[in-house]
Amino acid sequence: MTAHRRERQSAILRLIRERQISTQAELAEALHETGHEAVQTTVSRDIHDLRLVKVRAPNGRLVYAPPGSADGDRMAEMVAAMRRWARLVDCNETLVVLTTPSGHANALAQAIDEATHPRILATVAGDNTIMVIPRTGVPAPMLCEELKSQLLEGAA
Repeated sequence: MTAHRRERQSAILRLIRERQISTQAELAEALHETGHEAVQTTVSRDIHDLRLVKVRAPNGRLVYAPPGSADGDRMAEMVAAMRRWARLVDCNETLVVLTTPSGHANALAQAIDEATHPRILATVAGDNTIMVIPRTGVPAPMLCEELKSQLLEGAA
């Protein structure tokens, strides 16, 4: 890799951490503003080389982020959804059950599924109840306590 390319890619990583950049054209313009000339095909190749991902910013806009950022964002979205909709978290020895206001279970279950939580295999949602199925080897009471703690942190 050339020194010029390395500098440009470092600038890209710095820019996407400092600004909300949604398109290759915006990224090329931001690079130009910082003294790095790059055409769209170069920017596209850099995005691929850096394995940038698109994540949803707080304002709802999709923006570029470093690899791995999406995982943390999805988990944060799950926690926010838990705090917004979960009313009760309970369990038995094998399953965790969440209750929500009527009509909100599907939205919460989708947020949980999209988070790809490492200890959750799947969810099954009704109108106001969600069954959370722990992965093999994960005790349901342990997962239950983790999910309850997320609710308590939101109430504090």
